[in-house]
Amino acid sequence: MADRREFIKGLVGGIALAGLSSLPMELFALSDMTKLTILHTNDVHSRIDPFPANDPKYPNMGGVARRAALIKKIRASEKNVLLLDAGDIFQGTPYFNLYGGELEFKLMSEMGYDASTLGNHDFDNGIDGLVKQMPHMNFPFLNANYSFTDTLLEKKVREYKIFHRGNLKIGVFGIGIELRGLVDPKLTGNILYNDPLVNANRISTLLKNEEKCDLVICLSHLGYKYNDKKVSDSVLAKESSNIDLIIGGHTHTFLDEPTRIINNNGKEVLVAQVGWAGIKLGRIDYYFDSKKRKKDSIASTVKISENTIG
Repeated sequence: MADRREFIKGLVGGIALAGLSSLPMELFALSDMTKLTILHTNDVHSRIDPFPANDPKYPNMGGVARRAALIKKIRASEKNVLLLDAGDIFQGTPYFNLYGGELEFKLMSEMGYDASTLGNHDFDNGIDGLVKQMPHMNFPFLNANYSFTDTLLEKKVREYKIFHRGNLKIGVFGIGIELRGLVDPKLTGNILYNDPLVNANRISTLLKNEEKCDLVICLSHLGYKYNDKKVSDSVLAKESSNIDLIIGGHTHTFLDEPTRIINNNGKEVLVAQVGWAGIKLGRIDYYFDSKKRKKDSIASTVKISENTIG
């Protein structure tokens, strides 16, 4: 697999040098392969505008307008694209204080996000504040380990959603962190936290074995890795059996490319996270053969700056 990955990277690099941004669709027609492009963000935290030019850490980085332009450019060159987010859409700038999340949801909807999971900061205005803004979003929240019974979110959050891109069937589900200790209980009401490992394996098994998905993606707000026994994306990947990709958040971890972890079945799971504040856009290109068997994946991140779109 490593040799094949290096071959595809070299092929992509050669084509890029020739002035093309991606592999031409004619190549995949000849080789009878299907390409799937996953774009992802996490922990954007209401960062609508770029950081100021005098910011000591992220000068002139980020910005929704630039991200939207990059996403549009990628969609124009790629046939099969999914755009996903791993939570903490809210909290971090005056936009959230002024508009309560309305602007964030409207902009994500304009960019064509396909799904997101819930982060702990998405409850900062309470369940009622979150529900109030949901009419402004046209993508679903996914979570499989919170129980929303007897709350305003009951039947408003799905465990998973299945997407069809080309001849591929992609199952996406969400997993959330323990809210106790992170969010005032008055804001989360009767939401119950259930074991993330048990429920991630429950849903991923359903998606892989019963729904026959070609790819299973977990949108996680557990965090990348911890020094103690707290459940993280790294632990989830190792203890899973049917997850192909974990798109994570919460710990604001900047990964230049996903970590590759071997699961219970001896298969590779990718764990991705792109920091925070919309500074980077993650991208993973999967390649499937004619029998829809996953052959390889190439991953990268793109810094969002004034030079992102040429």
